[in-house]
Parts: sequence; C-alpha cells; structure tokens
Amino acid sequence: MLHISTLAALGCISRSSIKDEPGASINFDLRADLEKRAIPSSGEKIPIIGLGTWRTFDVDHSEEKRKTLRDVLNALVEKGASVIDSSPMYGSSETVVGDLSNELKIRPKLFLATKVWTPGKEEGIEQMNSSFRKMKVTKMDLMQVHNLIDVHTHLKTLRTWKEQEKIKYMGVTHYVPGSYPELMRLIKNENLDFVQFNYNISAREAEKELLPLAKDKGVAVIINRPFEEGALFQVVKGKALPEWANLYDIQTWAQFFLKFIVSHPAVTCTIPGTSKVNHLEENLGAGSGKMPDDAGRKKMIEFFNSI
Repeated sequence: MLHISTLAALGCISRSSIKDEPGASINFDLRADLEKRAIPSSGEKIPIIGLGTWRTFDVDHSEEKRKTLRDVLNALVEKGASVIDSSPMYGSSETVVGDLSNELKIRPKLFLATKVWTPGKEEGIEQMNSSFRKMKVTKMDLMQVHNLIDVHTHLKTLRTWKEQEKIKYMGVTHYVPGSYPELMRLIKNENLDFVQFNYNISAREAEKELLPLAKDKGVAVIINRPFEEGALFQVVKGKALPEWANLYDIQTWAQFFLKFIVSHPAVTCTIPGTSKVNHLEENLGAGSGKMPDDAGRKKMIEFFNSI
C-alpha cells in the first residue's frame, strides 16, 4: 500500500477518479435528521457534516460550474445542513458562495465561516472586510485565523469584532500535525470558540492530546482534510466495505471515513468539499444513523490498516 502522504503528493485529490465511485448508483435515505452538536461557548447546535470550498468553489464566473454549485448549495439546505467553510486563500470561493447563496436566498439557513490570511492588523481588517463583501454578509458566523498567520494580532481584532457583534464566533486553523503544539497553546491561553485542524482515519495524531484538550477546554472542533485530499479513496480503490459496516448505517467508503471522524466525542463538525450533488448527499448520509462506539472505531482502524 502506498503511503498516504505519497498519494497526496501525487495529486490524488478526488474520489471521482475511482471506478465505481461512491454515490454513483446509490440512493441515500436522508429522511433522518442530521445530527447536530453544540458549540460549547454558546450551546448553539450545528450539523456535524458541513461543506468545504477549497478548490471546488474556485470557479470564477463560469456559469456552467456555478449552476452545478448552485444545485449543491440548494441540496445542502434542503437536507438540513448549514456549515460552509471558505477562505480568501481559496481563489473566488468566497465570492461564489456569496453570489449563489444570495441568489438562492438561503443566507438565514447557513452557518458561514471564513478566515483571515495575511500578516498585519490593518491588512487583516481590510481582508476580512473584503470577505464580508464577497460573501454578502453584515455579520459572519465564524471568523478564523488561517494557518495561524499573525495569530495574536488578528485575535485582538476578532475579540473586538465579537464584542461589537460583527462576528458571532472566533477561532484558529491549521492543517498539519506540526501546528498542534501552537494550537494547544492557543486553546489553553486564548478564549477561543473554535479550532480547526486535520484528522482522519489515516492521520490520527490529534487523538493524543489536541482533541482531548479541545473537549476539556470547551472549544468546538472543525475537522479539515477528512479524506486526506482524496488519497484515502486511492487506498480502498477496488476494495469492498466490510460486512459489519452496515451496523453503523455505512453504505460507502466516504461514509466510512466521515463516520470515523464525527464519532469522536470531541468533534463538532467536519467539512468535506465537493462540487457534486450526489457526493454531497453521500457525505450528509454520514451525519445520521448509528455511530461507531469505541470498539467500532478500533475495528475500523484495524480494517483500514489491513488493506
């Protein structure tokens, strides 16, 4: 088996390259409500499956691609999901989310999150105000310091903006294990609402200290890179799900990977990205039904490692 990092480096970023791709011929029963979990700092509940926009929403003014994404957003709210995560780092993604959500008139049903990704106080303020305009909001649900860029400077601004009710929640993000020590320092020393980082069945370093600390300190957790940029699908290509997966209402590998993540008690939400309605519905299917317990999670790890 190729190492996950090798697969990612080779550009294995999408499950769409896999023959008999997940969701291609399966009808997902989404009648059951998506599970929601509370944001510890407020008690507000959000669905455990959201939507990331890195690459998938960076389509500029392509009407053909925007039409597909319009269908994705429409399906998102119809199925009871709400969390959309973006960043000025993601090209035109913020603008596309803003334009399409405005056209569909679904803003009241969304939980919009974006990030500040530049050094300097005034530069950060300018960038965040630009994000407000692009996403067509006067109040952002969640503003995060992306990859800890000038984190202490921006957290000062975010505290002020939260007091002024310009943002609802504040947080920090990163996507590699090397950032965990700094994320843990911030969780201990700053009054954060959210922390976002990578975690999946192949990359489980966060289980050791970061996830338990976030739970102990009452910080909501958003998980990025749930499919390791698609590399997880390359590992299981051509492999059948174990028969016992149906005990946890798992129909596809995408749901297998997502249910492993959201079954962790410290996780609030995960944000798989997609530009396809069938993949969205497949992902959302992991947000309801029976979740693996500790024994089930261990069994999932052992099975994945045996492939």
